[in-house]
Amino acid sequence: MKYQSKIVGLGPDALAFLEDEDMNFIIIFNEDAPPELAELSVLHTKAELKEDPAVGDTLKIGNKEFKVSAVGWEAPHTWAELGHCTLDFKGGSEAERPGCISLEGNQLTAEDLAVGGVIELY
Repeated sequence: MKYQSKIVGLGPDALAFLEDEDMNFIIIFNEDAPPELAELSVLHTKAELKEDPAVGDTLKIGNKEFKVSAVGWEAPHTWAELGHCTLDFKGGSEAERPGCISLEGNQLTAEDLAVGGVIELY
């Protein structure tokens, strides 16, 4: 297990990017995110990122699993320091932005992001 955390809240605009199929991403952040960033984020408990995310890893959100297909160069640092990165569900072999992790798998829904649900990387 590289990472394990629990979802503790959703900012009022946390699902806006997920619901737009051209964007199809969420932003995660530690629960102590600044208010202006918390509004856009899925907030989770602070936890240690024990090992950098890598292509081929599995990321679990709630009960859904996704395969990591690309990791932006900045994502491991911001995740370790702030619990922050963009999780992009469009897949692909290159991250769209430096702080982005690309994922492949089933469609993530609002129901998958329930408070008390897990975010795990292994």
